[in-house]
Amino acid sequence: MVEFVYPKVYLYRRIVQAKLYMDQHYMEPIDLNNIADEALFSKFHFIRLFKKSYGKTPHQYLTAVRLEKAKLLLQTGASVIEVCFSIGFESISSFTGLFKTTLGVTPSAYRLQQTRILEEVQAVPLKFVPNCFAEAKGWTKKSNFQEAHI
Repeated sequence: MVEFVYPKVYLYRRIVQAKLYMDQHYMEPIDLNNIADEALFSKFHFIRLFKKSYGKTPHQYLTAVRLEKAKLLLQTGASVIEVCFSIGFESISSFTGLFKTTLGVTPSAYRLQQTRILEEVQAVPLKFVPNCFAEAKGWTKKSNFQEAHI
């Protein structure tokens, strides 16, 4: 019996296809069995190949994608409840707990931090310009740039 060995690029494409599926459908309930089937792998083989390719299990990757989307939505001022359900979580307490465990602050505190940063950027925009860039443009010699660092 001759065993056929697939080229690595073929296997990688199937893993990437599954990753792209997670990127596009992160807000939906995603079943690992369905994703593995989509990639034409057994569940355990898929997990092993995915982790080897991305350094995370599919579940860890999906959680990271959801949390990144949550951060973006919270920066826009969306409520924690809206964010929770729009990124695919079914429980506010599990979302809040995971967010705090991962990022060190609750979603509400993160939203407040981002609101304060946005207000500060609007009030004193030059404070957020890197000094090397400001020096190259000659802005550090102007008084309003110095005032921005107060």
